[in-house]
Amino acid sequence: MNDSGHRTGSAAEPKRKDARRNQQALLDAAAAVFVRSGVEAPVRDIAAEAGVGMGTIYRHFPTRADLIVAVYRHQVEALAEAGPALLAESTSPHAALGRWIDLFVDFLVTKHGLAAALRSDEAGFETLHAYFLGRLVPVCAGILDAAVAAGEVRPGLDALQLMRGVGNLCIGAENDSRYDARPLVALLVAGMRQAG
Repeated sequence: MNDSGHRTGSAAEPKRKDARRNQQALLDAAAAVFVRSGVEAPVRDIAAEAGVGMGTIYRHFPTRADLIVAVYRHQVEALAEAGPALLAESTSPHAALGRWIDLFVDFLVTKHGLAAALRSDEAGFETLHAYFLGRLVPVCAGILDAAVAAGEVRPGLDALQLMRGVGNLCIGAENDSRYDARPLVALLVAGMRQAG
């Protein structure tokens, strides 16, 4: 307690960390379910994946749109953080690029569902799209630049064009469970390799 009789933040801090950790676990679970089953997956599936009750999800995210937007932002941040980590731990920048693009494909499945979920909120979707570009294009560019500098990828490729190309290959995956964009995306990444 401080002089005014109020508790200091030390007792509340672990609780806030636990709440943040629980929310991160919920977002990870929701992202996994959305990638597998789409953004219309039942909330009970997300609760089961996270190991929590449905009330916990609704307490954090009162509407499906709230949950989808939170998952979207969570995935953008995870992708942004993954870029430098993959460069540091992969055998080569080209390998890091391939692994990052795999994560990006998972994200795109959720992103396509987000557009449908926010149909009535065009301004909100545009704001999120600008956030996505601002966070992820520089990360992709950094990995691409490292691969070019290592002589693994031919110069002249643009990160935004690469991301759009991958995105175009993923269109339709959310509506057709038989379509898997990964083999085509893998061919695209392999085709970027510098001959020699």
